[in-house]
Amino acid sequence: MSPSGAARNATGAARSAGGSSRAVTRTLSDDPLGGTVRRTVLPSGLRVLTEAIPAMRSVSFGIWVAVGSRDETGPQAGAAHFLEHLLFKGTKKRSALDISSEIEAVGGETNAFTTKEYTCYYARVLDEDLPLAIDVMCDAVADSVLEPADVETERGVILEEIAMHDDEPGDEVHDLFARAVYGDHPLGRLISGTEETVTPMTRRQIQGFYRRRYTPPQIVVAAAGNLDHAAVVRLVRQALGGTPLDTDPAAPAPHRSATPAVRVQPAATVVEPKETEQAHVILGCPGIDRTDERRFALGVLNNVLGGGMSSRLFQEIRERRGLAYSVYSYASQYADSGLFAVYAGCAPGKVDEVLQLTRAELARVAAEGLTEEEVARGKGMSKGSFVLGLEDTGSRMSRLAKGELLYGDLVPVDELLARVDAVTVDEVNTLAAELLARPMSLAVVGPFKPTDFSA
Repeated sequence: MSPSGAARNATGAARSAGGSSRAVTRTLSDDPLGGTVRRTVLPSGLRVLTEAIPAMRSVSFGIWVAVGSRDETGPQAGAAHFLEHLLFKGTKKRSALDISSEIEAVGGETNAFTTKEYTCYYARVLDEDLPLAIDVMCDAVADSVLEPADVETERGVILEEIAMHDDEPGDEVHDLFARAVYGDHPLGRLISGTEETVTPMTRRQIQGFYRRRYTPPQIVVAAAGNLDHAAVVRLVRQALGGTPLDTDPAAPAPHRSATPAVRVQPAATVVEPKETEQAHVILGCPGIDRTDERRFALGVLNNVLGGGMSSRLFQEIRERRGLAYSVYSYASQYADSGLFAVYAGCAPGKVDEVLQLTRAELARVAAEGLTEEEVARGKGMSKGSFVLGLEDTGSRMSRLAKGELLYGDLVPVDELLARVDAVTVDEVNTLAAELLARPMSLAVVGPFKPTDFSA
């Protein structure tokens, strides 16, 4: 049985049993490009994954929760992000200063981020300081007190963050595009929430979100570096003992389902008038979800179209014509949906030409496809960026957690590289013909009127 197959069987056994009264540990892989990966399912349903890399002198430790902005109701918009801020503000054992100073005193660093589908809290420390990092981070995530005064302080910080985001048109245009495609669906909302939702949000609402959503079956603990798996599991259990995450036996929560698919809006043009020196435009369409087998072909297609300095769009729009400083394509993938888009930042007077060239290039690739040489280059870019991205403990820790949370499986590095290698020219061109012929939505931020792009 393959390592990934063993992982799937272990997960299925735990779920079918409805939780176990004892911890269950499996070795998932002994990767020649990395270290030994092990997975333990605690009786509570919380999962601990580690990758032991003895050659490193550091460890990255993360607590990942399968809760993001898409799990909020409309009035709750921004709750997951608000909570992320608050969990570093103090627990029953530590003040906010204690949390930061204990890690910084040993030269470590802590941070957190919220996405549309999960939230992560992490620390990076020397290997000898891993016990401290586990104790501090588990305490912060499991037992935050959410003091009313801290709620008000962080509310002000978040409102400033929202205002700062509004002053960054290069960021704002991505949110505008997501809203054009998804409308009122949570995937179309700002992760931070808005001033209208954050301002009236109460401590009681945030506390309720915290305790309902942050449960052991929804949590994955991941660590990579110079560590011992059994010691990490023991330290995590010790740190969570007696906290709200020390619960009765339960099975791990399954990863998000790809069905039913998210309903998207008809293609539309949305313009945010703003007196900026540069125009920011995104042209794109609904893409594919992250479990779609065509995702490897999509990665190759994206690389060739706008994934680097050698890409078609970069060469045509920036190198040959000098019309934009920044131009690239990207794909965003969720459990049940996805986006494919092209971004460009250019002088307002050049927007029409940039859009014309972009549409022409997308139509050309849809009709004619890519060459064998281009596909080979795109595959090389995919493999190289993936392997080079695993050169530090933080990225390896993230890979463990995302594999478990998003896919319910950890695919070995060699298997992933083989799947990229197996992509054919026909597969890429078939996907291009279908994807790039979809009706395109356009999002624009700049000194324009809403009617300027009505044609």
